[in-house]
Amino acid sequence: MNPPHSSAPTARPALPPSDVSTGVGLVGLLGLFAWILFCRNYPVIAGVLGLGGGFSGERGVLSGPYASLAAMIFTALPMAAWSVLVDKVHLRPSTGIDWNLKRPLPEVMPVAVIKLVGLWATWALLAAFYVLGRWYWTGSYLFAMEVLSIAILPLVILSVPYVIWLDRHLVEPRDGCFHFGAFVAGGGIVGREQWDGAAIAKHWRAWAIKGFFGAFMISILPPGFAQVVEADPAQLIGNPVEFVMLLVTLLFVIDVQIGTVGYLLTLRPLDSHIRSGNPLLAGWLAALLCYPPFVWGIIGPDNQILSYEFATPGWAHWLGGHTALLWAWGGFLLFLTGVYAWATVVFGIRFSNLTYRGVLTHGPYRFTRHPAYLSKNLFWWASVLPFLVNGGSLLEALRNCVFLLAVNAIYYWRARTEEAHLLAEDPKYREYHAWMERHGLITAPLARLKARLTGGAADRAGEAEAFPAE
Repeated sequence: MNPPHSSAPTARPALPPSDVSTGVGLVGLLGLFAWILFCRNYPVIAGVLGLGGGFSGERGVLSGPYASLAAMIFTALPMAAWSVLVDKVHLRPSTGIDWNLKRPLPEVMPVAVIKLVGLWATWALLAAFYVLGRWYWTGSYLFAMEVLSIAILPLVILSVPYVIWLDRHLVEPRDGCFHFGAFVAGGGIVGREQWDGAAIAKHWRAWAIKGFFGAFMISILPPGFAQVVEADPAQLIGNPVEFVMLLVTLLFVIDVQIGTVGYLLTLRPLDSHIRSGNPLLAGWLAALLCYPPFVWGIIGPDNQILSYEFATPGWAHWLGGHTALLWAWGGFLLFLTGVYAWATVVFGIRFSNLTYRGVLTHGPYRFTRHPAYLSKNLFWWASVLPFLVNGGSLLEALRNCVFLLAVNAIYYWRARTEEAHLLAEDPKYREYHAWMERHGLITAPLARLKARLTGGAADRAGEAEAFPAE
């Protein structure tokens, strides 16, 4: 006898838990806001405390480049403290650390010495890359080079106790850095250690990402920070365009500050280490196309190949004289930028391109797998309005739209290569990917549309495997 048919709806499976808690990004955001307020109000604070005002005797706001660098400390420390004290990430197996394991120093030192050779050789080669890259010695990159030049000596000194201390507790201390050290030393420092080429490649993918993007992120810290600290919102409140753009700048400052912390704070005790860099060449090509110096000559406002801003005065021009529309359109731009910044904040101390550092499933990642890319590309369409040209022909408007679509395609390419990397790395991401295909507020309708257009058999099979109970 067949069991009676039940019409009760099948319970929707739960979204996989995120590897980063919401609190991490929030406390980092609070720390950043506290520092910005301090910098903006420094003249008053200095007056109360009787601090001097420099050679001129005048006290100004703290808007210099090193104030923007100090902001990272006020952003990073709360996030690190929350991660350890509240989330207790240092106890997770994914760190590769067993705190109950305490190797004696005689056992640790042979491996630690080789690892330090590998680490210092890595830094030396990155320094050589910076020296050879002439773009690093002009414009905003000069600040990054100054910072890194000052930082290298304390980093070398601190790396010695850090590596020795950590190696006492690592389950497997012979990581990629060790293998690169063995390679550099020719296998002859201690016991003719053998090196593993795959481990060295993994090591260099991680450090190439840190070296390239770390310098870029440091270089773009000062301008936006200075603008936010020096601005007078009271004078701009009557001008919707300038006020909106100030808030947009603030959101980009949040993105850059927290993002820079993510690139630099890759530490195993915080479970924020780079578990793997993207091994796909297509992933690197898609990502590097979006950043200088590779982006120069390809994407931009002037004579670049994919210039989509030819004769486009933008949203403020076309809506000029209509205050209500300016506020409404500006609010939409703020929303898009807010989503973009939110997508970085929820990473906490784990933000970086081309890396696998755990799986995020909360914040805007509940609605789409790529909220930053989606919001950024929509922002370009909404702010530039490439189809509206001033003094140009309809052909120029068509060119603008085609080229912006090409830029959108590059970001879609980036998204697909990132997904391919993460799908190969973590079963949790495969579960998250399948969940979003069926239940994501933005992703699911797009997946259904794609399935109708292409058949979608592979996607449906993957979903059945991820959710066999449904």
